[in-house]
Amino acid sequence: MNIQKYLFWLLIFYSFSFVGQSKKINGLSFVASRDSISSAHVIPVLRTQSNYVALMPYGFIKELSTPEIVFNTKRQWFGETKMGLLQYAKRFQEKKIRIMVKPHIWVWKGAYTGNIKMKNEKEWKLLEDSYRSYILCYAKAAAELQAEIFCIGTELAKFVKNRPEYWQQLIQEIRVLYKGKLTYAANWDEFGEVSFWSDLDFIGIDAYFPLSDKKTPTIAEYELGWSRHKQQIIKVQQQFKKPVIFAEYGYRSVDFNGQKPWDSTTIEGAVNLQAQANALQAIHNQFWKETWFAGGFIWKWFHNHSSVGGKKNNRFTPQKKPAEELIKKLYGL
Repeated sequence: MNIQKYLFWLLIFYSFSFVGQSKKINGLSFVASRDSISSAHVIPVLRTQSNYVALMPYGFIKELSTPEIVFNTKRQWFGETKMGLLQYAKRFQEKKIRIMVKPHIWVWKGAYTGNIKMKNEKEWKLLEDSYRSYILCYAKAAAELQAEIFCIGTELAKFVKNRPEYWQQLIQEIRVLYKGKLTYAANWDEFGEVSFWSDLDFIGIDAYFPLSDKKTPTIAEYELGWSRHKQQIIKVQQQFKKPVIFAEYGYRSVDFNGQKPWDSTTIEGAVNLQAQANALQAIHNQFWKETWFAGGFIWKWFHNHSSVGGKKNNRFTPQKKPAEELIKKLYGL
C-alpha cells in the first residue's frame, strides 16, 4: 500500500473514531417509583432525545452519625432496590438508551448527606463496612446489566474528605467487579477537594452552582454567573486530565432559582417557567460545546409523565413545561 492510500485510510479510521466518541451524554435522572415500568414510561424519555438515564437505587440511614446503611429491602419502593434497578434498566436498554447506575443515600428527615460523619474510629469502620456492602451490591448489578457508567457515591463530602484511603481501596474493589466507566457525584462545593479523581474515568459534579440573585435572569446573566465557576471546573479538569460530567444539573421553575439552585426544601415560591428555561439554555451554551465536557443528567424525571409537572409546578422536573421542549431541542442538536 502506498503512502497516499495509507494516509487516506488512516484519516477515515480516525474520522469514524471521533464521530463515535463525540456524542455527549444527554441524560435524565429517572426517579424510582413504587412499581415496575413499561415501554410506555420510556416513550416520553425518548421524545426528549435523551441517550442516557441515571437510575438511582437508595440506601437509608437514620442520622448523620449512624454507621449502618439499610438497603435493598422489601420495605423500599421497587425502583429503589436491586430488582427494580435491573427491571428499569432492561426497559431502557430495549430502546437503546444507555445507563448510569447512581446509588444515593437518604438520611432521615432529608438531612444533607455531605454532612455524614462518624464520632469515632470504631463507628467510621462500621460505616465503611456498611457502605462497602451497599456499593458493591450495586456495582455487581451494574456489571450484570452492563451499564456504561457506575457512580461510586453521591454528595458525601465529609465521608470522602475524612477517609481518603478507604475510598481509594474501595475503587480498586469496584473495578474488580465492574469493568465500565466510574465517576463520583461531588456536590458543587466539594469537587475541588476530592482526592481520587485520578482513579476514576470522569470528574462528576452535581452542578447546583449559585449564578444570580435576580428574579428572572436572562440567558446572558446566567452565563455571566457561570464565569467564575467554569474556571474552577477547568482548573480541576486540567489538573487530572479527566472529562467532566454533570452527574446532576437542573433548576426549579421558580422565582430566584439562580440564588440557591440546590434548594428543594421549600415548596413555596411563584412559578417561573422562563427562569427554568433560561437557566437550562445557559448551562448548555457554556458547556456542551467544550471538548473536555462529556455531558450530564437533568434533575429530575418521573415515570408517570402524564400526572407530574405542568405549568403550575415550581419544582425541578421539566415535564410538561417549556423546559421539556427546550431539552428536546438541545439534546437533538
